[in-house]
Amino acid sequence: MMQTTAAASASVRPCPIPANALLDRYRQDGSYADCYCTDISGDVSHERYVEAFYTTSVFKLERLILRFAVSRPSTDAQATQLAQGTADSFAAWNVEAHSDNQLLLCDLHGRTRSWLMTTPLGNAAGTRLYFGSAVVPKSDGKSGETRHGPVFSGLLGFHRLYSRILLRTARSQLQSQRGDD
Repeated sequence: MMQTTAAASASVRPCPIPANALLDRYRQDGSYADCYCTDISGDVSHERYVEAFYTTSVFKLERLILRFAVSRPSTDAQATQLAQGTADSFAAWNVEAHSDNQLLLCDLHGRTRSWLMTTPLGNAAGTRLYFGSAVVPKSDGKSGETRHGPVFSGLLGFHRLYSRILLRTARSQLQSQRGDD
C-alpha cells in the first residue's frame, strides 16, 4: 500500500485547470489549454518551484535553443529573479500575471502562455505542483475564423510529453535539494 501511494504521488498526470487559475481565462475563451500536476511531500514555496522549474537541466536545453533561435539568452540568476517576482521577463516570455502562488507568462509573439501554480495538500504534508500551457489560435485575416493550424496539431503530442517531462524534472530537482528520494 505504501509503495502504491508513493508511486501515485510521484506521478505527473493531466488534471483539470483549477477554477481560480490564471490560465483558466484561456480555456474559457476557446484557446487550447492544458494542465498537469504532481504532488511532493513537504511545504514547497511557489518561489522555490518557479526557480527549480526554470533551472532544471531539461529547461536549460530549451533556454539554449531560445538563445540562438530568438536571441533571448537567460541565466539561472534571471530565473531566480523571476521566481522572486523582481523580473518582468525571462528568456522568450514576459510576465502576464502573478499572485502569491501562481505565475502566468506570455511568449514574445503573444501566442502561447506558460503557467505554474502551487497549492498545499489538504490533510497531507505536501504541495501540489501545477504546470499548464495555453495556445491562442490565429485569426484568419480573410474569413475571421480562428484556428491553430497544422503545426500546432503536429506538435501537440510532443508538447504533452514535454510538459510531463518538465514537471517531473522540476519535482525531482526540488526533492534532490532536500535530499529526498
